[in-house]
Amino acid sequence: MQHIRIQTLDGHGITLAADLHLPAGFDQNKPYPAIVVAHPGGGVKEQASGLYARKLAEQGFLAIAFDASFQGESTGMPRQLENPYIRTEDISAVIDYLTTLPYVDANRIGAMGICAGAGYTANAAINDRRIKAVGTVSAVNIGQMFRNGWENTVKDAEALPYIEHGSQARTQDAQGKELATLPLAPMREEDAPNEELREAWEYYHTPRCEHPNAPGFMTARSLPQIITYDAYHKAEAFLTQPLQIVAGTQAGSKWMSDDLLARAASSDKHLHLIEGANHMSLYDKQPYVDEAVSVLAGFFQSRL
Repeated sequence: MQHIRIQTLDGHGITLAADLHLPAGFDQNKPYPAIVVAHPGGGVKEQASGLYARKLAEQGFLAIAFDASFQGESTGMPRQLENPYIRTEDISAVIDYLTTLPYVDANRIGAMGICAGAGYTANAAINDRRIKAVGTVSAVNIGQMFRNGWENTVKDAEALPYIEHGSQARTQDAQGKELATLPLAPMREEDAPNEELREAWEYYHTPRCEHPNAPGFMTARSLPQIITYDAYHKAEAFLTQPLQIVAGTQAGSKWMSDDLLARAASSDKHLHLIEGANHMSLYDKQPYVDEAVSVLAGFFQSRL
């Protein structure tokens, strides 16, 4: 694995921190297919995205996991900003970097993501034709999740107070007060509304997979952009690349994978359900992760 830094060219002056995972017997004189792996909202490259990148490298790919702008080891202020448009742009910025490497075949670049990273990956593929194949794991369209709730039980209009809250947070930030924040996953076990989201607390805030660079919250000023964002916007017209979706049968978030499958224009799109897995199971639990990697590796090998 190589630790690298990527200077973005999107006008924000951000330097992305990334880990490039190399396959066994790597030969820099040989061209390889490459896969960009995007982390969940609130995550960092040392967690789920790094795990998937490492396992894909074991299958012969170059795989790169990175920290989003304003998060982890990447630069940018304010810290923990979760701007969905920049999160999408980050994926294309990593592809920019990959195209400069002589051992990456620029015609064989794929992208995948976990949770919100999966939604951002779908959005990046809609915008960036250099992505030749798309994979998702426990996909979350972060705009849908904040508008409609974890299990799609809330109407869009009911999210209006959250847009108001985020708007007022911008005013507070501008006045030089302490930045207002909101949890991306339960910050305390007792705050979790169900067992699946209790596992989200466990993943981020216990030795299961906690990391000092992943505090588990975002800036409240992110809310207005998130709530009005649709990661699958115009997927019915422009998401034409091969698509492999992986979700757990017990995931409360599964409806967002179903929605991506229904909306994507691709004629080569597939949903693989992992029996007994919930949303969080696919972050790090076995045998679920190995099943997901096996499906994704086979998909990318045949499409790239």
